[in-house]
Amino acid sequence: MKKIRGDNMQSAVVVNHLSYRYEDGPYVLNDVSFTIEHGEWISIVGHNGSGKSTLLKLMGAIMPVTEGEVYINGINVTEDTFSDVHEKVGIVFQNPDNQFVGATVEDDVAFGLENYGIPYDEMHKSVLDALNDVDMGAYLTHEPHHLSGGQKQRVAIAGVIALSPNIIILDEATSMLDPEGRIEILEVIRKLQREKNLTVIHITHHLEETLQSDRILVMNKGSLVLCGTPEEIYTHSEALIDIGLDLPFEMKLNRLIFNEDAFVTEMELLNKL
Repeated sequence: MKKIRGDNMQSAVVVNHLSYRYEDGPYVLNDVSFTIEHGEWISIVGHNGSGKSTLLKLMGAIMPVTEGEVYINGINVTEDTFSDVHEKVGIVFQNPDNQFVGATVEDDVAFGLENYGIPYDEMHKSVLDALNDVDMGAYLTHEPHHLSGGQKQRVAIAGVIALSPNIIILDEATSMLDPEGRIEILEVIRKLQREKNLTVIHITHHLEETLQSDRILVMNKGSLVLCGTPEEIYTHSEALIDIGLDLPFEMKLNRLIFNEDAFVTEMELLNKL
């Protein structure tokens, strides 16, 4: 499993020798390098304290890069380019309540567009299109805080989509939902990825959500320890367990019954049984 190095000007995301520490504390990222190509679905996994959140803040231009380089669509991420990066990257956070700023669903989704000075007619169409994209068009006048958890997250996604980013970062965006809600939200994102050719960076601790990824990046104690396809990553199940990650059910059962470290789908496992 190699850490692919891409073209700073052509790839969606290029991270080169990225390190970071808060003030004089220990390093929370240690010489991390990887590339994400346009249209990829990349899952980033790791235990608490692995560096996932810091990595997100640096890729999303929330904090300045101090050691190493991050390029987003060819833009070198510096404090001078934060606003340019924010036009390219949308972030859906763990708790949608923390993202709501409007009295109604329409107001909330329109907030970012208003900040860019978009004319009302164009803004209204963009808001409605974004809500329809996530099957929430009928909730235009509803108050966000009266929605279910899954509905709130759909509205948060619509608020991001309305700004037309080409990279979406999901920051544990399903972690507050039940299993059915997690599946629904990921299906919404996959539909949007196909329709809009989005690059998706999915930060999660639910490994079952990584099985359809193009590639998985595994973080541990600030370092990138594994990088590869699901088929490659899940041949290293013991390493995943050692760093505190909980294997997907199919892989757990495969190890228990067949003593194999391998990527298996539910259907493949049933056929083996």
